[in-house]
Formats: sequence, C-alpha cells, structure tokens
Amino acid sequence: MLRIGVDLGGTKTEVVALNEQGEELFRKRVATPKEYVATLDVIEALVFEAESTLNQKGTVGIGIPGVVSPFSGLVKNANSTWINGHPLDIDLGRRLSREVKVANDANCFAVSEAIDGAAAGEFIVFGVILGTGCGAGIAINGKVHGGQNRIAGEWGHNPLPWMDSSELNSTQCFCGNNDCIETFVSGTGLVRDYKLAGGQAESGMELSLKIDAGEKLARLVFERYIDRLARSLAHVINILDPDMIVLGGGISNIDELYQLLPKALPKYVVGGECRTPVVQNMYGGSSGVRGAAWLWQS
Repeated sequence: MLRIGVDLGGTKTEVVALNEQGEELFRKRVATPKEYVATLDVIEALVFEAESTLNQKGTVGIGIPGVVSPFSGLVKNANSTWINGHPLDIDLGRRLSREVKVANDANCFAVSEAIDGAAAGEFIVFGVILGTGCGAGIAINGKVHGGQNRIAGEWGHNPLPWMDSSELNSTQCFCGNNDCIETFVSGTGLVRDYKLAGGQAESGMELSLKIDAGEKLARLVFERYIDRLARSLAHVINILDPDMIVLGGGISNIDELYQLLPKALPKYVVGGECRTPVVQNMYGGSSGVRGAAWLWQS
C-alpha cells in the first residue's frame, strides 16, 4: 500500500510517500500560497506528482496547523488563516476522488513517533512540539486521539501550573487568555524570559548556544524553564499517564533537557514518583509529514 502524507505549513507544503514498511519513496517541498484555492491546487499537484512518479495510487493524509471542527466540518484554529472556515478534507477529496484524512500537525507528529519513531510500540504517546509556539498531540495504539471536540493535546493553552506571584498575570497568549503554558515553555517564551532577565538573544538557537557555553544568566533562565516545563508535563502525567513523552521543535535539540527534566518531574507528579520516559524525536521536521501518511496505517 502506498501512503501519501502532506504537511501543510504556513510557509511550505511538503509531500511524502511511504511504502508498507514506512520507507520513503518520494518527497517534495514547495512554497505554500497564502490563498485557499491556490493551496488546494498545490496539494492536488503534489499528490498526483508523487503517484505519477511511483506509478501507484495511494491513500492521502494531511497535517494542518489547526483542526477540522466535528460540528461544522470546517477548519478552525489554523494559523494558516486562509484555510479557516473551509471544508478542506471534502474539497480535497473531490479533487483527488477519494477520502482524505485531515489531522492537526501535532497529532501527526505523535502518530509518526508512535508508529516507527522514538516511541515505536508504545501504547499511549504524548508528542510535544516546543518551537515558536507550543503544541501537543496524543497517539493511542498508533492512532490519533482527537477527542470529542478535536482539541485533545491542546495542553499549551491551559494555565501554567503552580504559578508563583511573579508568574501570575505576567503573559498574554494569542488565544486571549493570560499565563498559558505556551507563553512560558515555547521557544519564544524561553527567549522572552531571557530578555526580561537582562540577556540578549534573538532566537532559541542563539540562546541554546549560550546555555551550552555555560553563561551564568542563560543557565539560570534555563533552570527556571526546566521547572516550568516539569510543572506543565506533570499535569499531563497526572491526567493521562502516557507511556512515553516525545519532544519535538527547536527546543528539543537542547541535549541537557533529557538529563534535567526527568529529575524535575517527580516533585510535581502525584505520589512523588515518576518514571515516564522523556525522549527526543527520531524524525525531526519530517515527523509531521510522515505522521500524515500514517493516518491510514490500517
């Protein structure tokens, strides 16, 4: 069986075709047009190019930075705003003459890592993306758990747990609420905290170099970040108790996370014990598009 996955991002759209064993047979990336019909044109062309090149017809899964509402059937919450309010799966299905599965890109990330990535074989996987924003997805037995409202995994828009007085009402999130987890544990949040402490860095990558170099202020801010991330993930463990947590996004490339975070978790997990493995992703930026292809794993 040929499985085709498409990762629809704000700046690029990528297609991948996998065989039954998950081996990559085709990949292509193009710029994403910031208009709905043109986006449909690009996805249609990529799918047909993959099939023409491989001389096979495949299933199609799409990962998007939003969700298809189970109530209206229309895309919502996408930061690629031009797809909001449209029946993306239906429109693509008509063009491609087959059913198309659409899922949130963080859920695709979780599925990819659960099927043949860093969490291969684990039953419940919580996949976290720590980048410009902070997203998460849940895979159960290798399949997306979207939830009744299709918002399962939207952990970044809960409030930071166990806030102290300096954290309370200190940030505002694009979702309209204050003190969301995303505003503290995203790469953007980490850089913001460093700047507020008097440091100068324009990106998470620049700051990570300062952390690695042992700069005192960067280390102090990073230790505070670890504590905030531990508090945030402890909430997930207390509710879901996943078999494994997989980290993605730019922050996941800081090696020290995987030594410090497991030590910080038991303080906040109920009962004071926690052996939940926290691991780096296997496929990096390719996890989303691979997960979209794996939406049709069975």
